[in-house]
Amino acid sequence: MTVPGSRPAYEELADVLRAQILSGDLQPGDRLPVEPELSARFGVSRSTVREALRVLSSQNLVTTTRGVAGGSFVVHPNVEQIASSLEVGLGLLAVTADLTVSQLLEVRDLVEVPAAGLAAERADADQVEALRSTLVDPRRAEPGEMHACNHRFHALLVESADNPLLAVVARPIFGVLTTRFVRGDADDTFWDGVVHDHREVLAAVERHDVEGAREAMRAHLARLRRPYEAIDGVERGGRLPA
Repeated sequence: MTVPGSRPAYEELADVLRAQILSGDLQPGDRLPVEPELSARFGVSRSTVREALRVLSSQNLVTTTRGVAGGSFVVHPNVEQIASSLEVGLGLLAVTADLTVSQLLEVRDLVEVPAAGLAAERADADQVEALRSTLVDPRRAEPGEMHACNHRFHALLVESADNPLLAVVARPIFGVLTTRFVRGDADDTFWDGVVHDHREVLAAVERHDVEGAREAMRAHLARLRRPYEAIDGVERGGRLPA
């Protein structure tokens, strides 16, 4: 295998195999050729093959098992695993100057506004009731309960859109926005506003009002934007109400 420039041979081989997996030439569950075959085919040592497979394994693209029926196999996609990997990557970007909270919120708008419309179109009775269960009275809530209910409402709404890709995209954004800041206590007035907004979104979903659900979510996210941006710009590590 000819390796241009100064890149290690194992990286070049990992690139080739990754491209075959992502193009579909190698399907989930397919067994990769054994080490001697890959070594001969690409003109590299077996140690280079092993290192390339380690790279692909670290990227959750292949899994290697031992034994008579063992070998390296293309993994089956796992939504949970993909979302977790994205959350780690976004989290790393978020602690640098490369990704601002404003940019995260822009992406959140792009995901949650249309997701609300899809939920209005597709949510069933059980999903509507699950959303309703998050609408807790702030004055009767236990410490920390409002934060959990707020997060659960948004996560359930995206799930109700019945599109697993939306959930994959949304979960890392929710996770980074939650963990980037120290969560503090907001007053009941703030939470009254949040619950009011959630009721507006839910009402539109329940009556299958697609545009109404989008508009209610758009207005809700607009009201939440200021606290995030204010804390991001002025009080890094401070309190974030929602």
